[in-house]
Amino acid sequence: MDETADHAFTATDDYGTKFEPAYSGATSFLRRRFTKDLTGIDIAVTGIPLDTAVTNRPGTRFGPRAIREASAQIAWARPYGWHFDPLDRLRVIDYGDCAWDLGFPQTMPDAIVAHADKIIASGATMLSLGGDHFISYPLLKAHAKKYGPLSLVHFDAHCDTWSDEPGNNRVHHGTMFLHAAKDGLVVPERSAQIGLRTHNEDKLGFNWLDAPFVHRRGTDETIAEIRRIVGKNRAYLTFDIDCLDPAFAPGTGTPVCGGLSTATALEILKGLAGIDFVGFDVVEVAPAYDVGQITALAGASIAQEFLALACERPGRTK
Repeated sequence: MDETADHAFTATDDYGTKFEPAYSGATSFLRRRFTKDLTGIDIAVTGIPLDTAVTNRPGTRFGPRAIREASAQIAWARPYGWHFDPLDRLRVIDYGDCAWDLGFPQTMPDAIVAHADKIIASGATMLSLGGDHFISYPLLKAHAKKYGPLSLVHFDAHCDTWSDEPGNNRVHHGTMFLHAAKDGLVVPERSAQIGLRTHNEDKLGFNWLDAPFVHRRGTDETIAEIRRIVGKNRAYLTFDIDCLDPAFAPGTGTPVCGGLSTATALEILKGLAGIDFVGFDVVEVAPAYDVGQITALAGASIAQEFLALACERPGRTK
């Protein structure tokens, strides 16, 4: 067997960047090994292929596959600007996708929680590929079980805290952080929402570093403010790809003009090294509206940055 190809199936070592032609082979995330064995794993990359909760254009169910495919273009090298390769320090696998019976959509939130519970219980950190942004709510439920109330570091064009019907049984990608706050899963005053550019009169106690703030104040001040807000709290990092301006991410369901550039977003993420992130997701990639894979590539690059941030968690020795 030629083990220079199809590393998703042939790899025998979960460490290190491995070369494989970008145009061929099985497209796991960054060519990581596909496995359900979580023994000794640091990062489990998993897809949550959902678009039932969208309010505009559907298609994010194809997001995990698109991000994996685009990641083949960057799997040959470490993320630029870091002095180390996170794949040398972390055992990273592709755990595959969360599944539920599409004929019973009401079972989906609990299926995501159960999927996350299994990964988190193993000691691995989740890096989830969406899917629409509703997935963050059941993911936060699972993470809060282990880590308690979390700071939310949220990149988005939308606050996703709009008013909703009482209770939390409604599946909607614009209200999940309202419920996360009401349920005590996140601490709004210790949370930062970055890149917003849609109106909501009630910030619900969250700290807004909206798109004009980032454009006017720059990356250094934005990074410093996020770090001040979060402090030493444990945090969850969620990146809605529509935080990026449609010029940089056309392949999404609810694009909004005036957003961040990919370069700005990556620079801010690099500046968050050392925050105690316990979980990550990148969501709302909808490849049907993409152009030249630029949105999927942005999603894959952001997810690669998450790996570097995971290496910089307080207390990590390797």
